[in-house]
Amino acid sequence: MYIGYSEAETFLRNCKDAVIITHQSPDGDCIGAGFGLKDILAELGIRSRVICSDEFSSRFDFLTNVGAGEEFEPETIIAVDVADTQLMGKYKDIYGDKVQLCIDHHISNRNYAEKTLLRPKATAVCEIIYDLAKFMGVKISRHCAMCLYTGIATDSGCFRYDCTTAEAHEIAAEIKRSYDIDFAEINRNMFEVKTKARMILESKFMELMEEYEDGKIIFAAITLDMMKKIGVSYDEFEGLAPMTVQLEGTEVGILVKEREPGLFKCSFRSANNINVSDICRSIGGGGHAKAAGCSIEGTLDEVRNKLLEITRKAVE
Repeated sequence: MYIGYSEAETFLRNCKDAVIITHQSPDGDCIGAGFGLKDILAELGIRSRVICSDEFSSRFDFLTNVGAGEEFEPETIIAVDVADTQLMGKYKDIYGDKVQLCIDHHISNRNYAEKTLLRPKATAVCEIIYDLAKFMGVKISRHCAMCLYTGIATDSGCFRYDCTTAEAHEIAAEIKRSYDIDFAEINRNMFEVKTKARMILESKFMELMEEYEDGKIIFAAITLDMMKKIGVSYDEFEGLAPMTVQLEGTEVGILVKEREPGLFKCSFRSANNINVSDICRSIGGGGHAKAAGCSIEGTLDEVRNKLLEITRKAVE
């Protein structure tokens, strides 16, 4: 059932001992939304903890070092930035059919929760969390403000993507006016600082890129064997997908990463008007019009052939 801010406020003020689920392969928005909501619940005197099927990258320590919360048997299950229970990873079987509230901005949301606060035009879930806190009149702490800014900045590509709303700029401005936050340091850590392994990966990325349809489609894949050879971990891939549409003339970019033997996580990007969410939805995934993803099983050749077949139709 889709709800508005009023119903969401009623739910949050009356919930107890909440687990906040973020999606696997966590990014700045789901981490910011999870820990930002945790701060808001703390202001209401409600105990909560943030969980994820994968470890949070160390570059988000400044958000996650407050702790994910003490252990307790949850009475309330909340999901943030999770469009589909498949994205919960190992927590799908535990909590997938028990989610009472989902806060999301993906148009592809499966409406799996009892209540869903969905704002598909929002830049990030952190934009929704900020608006919800303001609607509720709940104090936003400095740490919460850092969480929400980080989520908005990362999901907007540091305010470069066309999904960036005027509201996102306004929220960033309000946070800048009201809180002593080092925005330059956050943006540097999110968009500029890279590990040596990531620098090596980027230097080899051109070798991985395959051109199809006269360069309109770029396909890049990396297997577990390649990761081992290059010496990169899985979390080094965050933010790499946009590189697939940087080549002039490219319409759709596809980055495929082998998550475990025979299982590939696919990230799609659109440079112009092709809706990659529709492409991913046809394979059991989803996301945004210009940034979406899915998972697919098979050999690399099988995965490449299937994705290219579907993408060619969209490009044509």
